[in-house]
Amino acid sequence: MAQTRPDIELEYFFTDTGKELPEVYEYLGRLEGFLGKPIERLNPDRDFDFWLRQYKSFLPSPRTRWCTRQLKIRPFEQWLWPALDDGDEVVSYVAIRSDENYREGYSSTHPNLSVLLPFREEGVDKAGVIDILEASGLGLPSYYEWRSRSGCTFCFFQQKIEWVRLMERHPESFEEAKSYEKNAIEHGSPFTWSQGESLEDLARPERVEQIREEHRKRLERAKAKRVRNPLRSDDSEIDLDELYGQAKVCLACHK
Repeated sequence: MAQTRPDIELEYFFTDTGKELPEVYEYLGRLEGFLGKPIERLNPDRDFDFWLRQYKSFLPSPRTRWCTRQLKIRPFEQWLWPALDDGDEVVSYVAIRSDENYREGYSSTHPNLSVLLPFREEGVDKAGVIDILEASGLGLPSYYEWRSRSGCTFCFFQQKIEWVRLMERHPESFEEAKSYEKNAIEHGSPFTWSQGESLEDLARPERVEQIREEHRKRLERAKAKRVRNPLRSDDSEIDLDELYGQAKVCLACHK
């Protein structure tokens, strides 16, 4: 948008849950340098711990995604609504790709706010987004080296191999997620962060090796089934989205 629509006065924002990876903040800094403008950090007026208490220590999950509502959408609306109520007309440009038909994006509930999806309208898919980032010199955020999304450190949409990698790269964040889960279970929460097992069980050495082996076999099967692309070498890396199917993402979380 900054490069192709200089006629539009753009403001940039990031809804900061307070539970983000260090790599996210590093990339935001690089983005600000490229854009030549600051990115507004929208912090929730009440943090994750507050809302966890409000929800009786029940962890958020794919079925009860209160984290998105309270830590993402709520701060966005609190930031924007005063201007809308004063009569300003605002367009929110959301970077949902043309190949993300399963995502709907933010639905405006204010008459002065409209939502547009420029990537979808222009037919820009994942490969197109990567091309834009590479051409700009920014490239992909470094968390894509081991992760498929930019959500919170304890995002419940993570694959099990991503939990293992979080434990290795950011052990303090993994331990925090474990403590939240332990507290939730003690308070009767039916959910764990990773479907079907607790992080305590997932972190056992024998289980870690099993997850690694399952991931390795899945990777081998995916490479064997991959349709040869003459523009891509056969040994090019298969990312997690490709390996585990179309990754689900938190509404308003994934960038």
